[in-house]
Amino acid sequence: MPFMEVFARAIDEVAHIPARQLATDEEFWAKIREGYELNEDYINLENGYYCMMPKETLDIYLENVKQVNFLASRYMRTVQFDNRNLARQRLADMAGCSFDELIITRNTTESLDLVISGQDWVKGDEAIYAEQDYGAMMNMFRLMGERYGVVSKIVSLPNHPESDEEIVELYASQITENSKLLMISHVVNITGQVLPVRKICDMAHESGVEVMVDGAHAFAHLEFSIPDLHCDYYGTSLHKWLSVPLGAGFLYVNTDKIKKLWPLFAEDKLPRDDIDRLNHMGTTPVHVELTIPNAMIYHHMIGSKRKEERLKYLKDYWTKKLKDHPNIMINTPFEPERSCAIANVGIKEMNSKNMANTLFEKYKIWTVAIDRPNVHGCRITPNVFTSTHELDLFVESMEEMAI
Repeated sequence: MPFMEVFARAIDEVAHIPARQLATDEEFWAKIREGYELNEDYINLENGYYCMMPKETLDIYLENVKQVNFLASRYMRTVQFDNRNLARQRLADMAGCSFDELIITRNTTESLDLVISGQDWVKGDEAIYAEQDYGAMMNMFRLMGERYGVVSKIVSLPNHPESDEEIVELYASQITENSKLLMISHVVNITGQVLPVRKICDMAHESGVEVMVDGAHAFAHLEFSIPDLHCDYYGTSLHKWLSVPLGAGFLYVNTDKIKKLWPLFAEDKLPRDDIDRLNHMGTTPVHVELTIPNAMIYHHMIGSKRKEERLKYLKDYWTKKLKDHPNIMINTPFEPERSCAIANVGIKEMNSKNMANTLFEKYKIWTVAIDRPNVHGCRITPNVFTSTHELDLFVESMEEMAI
């Protein structure tokens, strides 16, 4: 029987089970695991960078490569943009926004750098963000400082905030009459902390400050609707939790903000409020965009809530076993609303690079070392194919290393 039929049958059999309960069903998730071709030489706990495609999506992707190559310029001159717009509409539906507020990009960096560089900055304008944010966007703010005299005001996020209000006030304390743009992470990439995005946006808007959200690690990871966040801009990468091939992301721009942005590359003359004028990219690997709908089908078959609950369960599974160890530091909040799949863990008296190297070379567990302000350890990111047995092996290795 073809895998997708087996997959669909497995989903049907658990349709009546609440997502939180199903999250603990190892037999069901073992069936999901069968849909991936995994490297048995090591345990992959670094899915935050790139979530591999399931075999079904990979096969579709390879067929798309062949088909585009077969049709060549005929494909590019006929249905290229129709297919892009089909994917764009489905992404907009999933994001809960309008087709006219979303464009497909190549990744989060491109999306958010378009917003940062597209502002009418003047000397003395202020940008606010956290030192735990993604480096590429911080570099773009630095460039705006060198080019236009933009002032960066940088906060430091606590790993274990006492309340949403503590986070909101942290950003609010930096706002002045010169503040123009506030950048926040929906999910902080190095710790997995989920920020109270809507509360921060509402606070900033009261002072006339726009908010740009780095959603690289949130889309298809957490269940949410972008308009409910009240943000002005939202960028994400689809090669992460949606498991699209490398090279696709999207940018959401609130309707009222489209006309004020300058594009990265010039497009044909379009109305200022047409988001398509921000989307000129030249010739792109269209077979990636062509695969987006299939990746979405796979995601929706599992179910966004089932997926979120499973990922949260896996993170809780290993963090609860290690959180009371005297020589181990969990750099991620424990409250269920403040994290999901991603967490960061460190070992006292061991630097992050040595920790990651030991995990891989001795225990065959692949992670990534993080050495950033207030965050020293390894980012641990399981995926839907990760088993609790693999996490048990990770916990055992950590306990041995932390003696």
